[in-house]
Amino acid sequence: MAVEINDSNFEELSAKGQLMLVDFGAQWCGPCKAVSPIVDELSDKYGSEAVIGKVDIDESPDLCEKFGIRNIPTILFIRDGEVVDKIVGAVAKEKISERLTALI
Repeated sequence: MAVEINDSNFEELSAKGQLMLVDFGAQWCGPCKAVSPIVDELSDKYGSEAVIGKVDIDESPDLCEKFGIRNIPTILFIRDGEVVDKIVGAVAKEKISERLTALI
């Protein structure tokens, strides 16, 4: 299961030095509901190699502002506090998995 990431715990999680896959979405967003189970599945598979989590944009406005989130779902791949890759919109599991494994 993916970790819940928010304004309060982001810095602590990013300080681990691991790659982060961060899914920005909202409960009211239809396409986000399609991506959410994919992120959970990837967390189960790669959770020991990367921090994989979700941000509810309604509850974490500071993170949305920090990373310039304008559309959801948006998946950011973050290393050492810097965005190294980005996927905007609902995409197939294979595409997300390929990007993740290339960066681990």
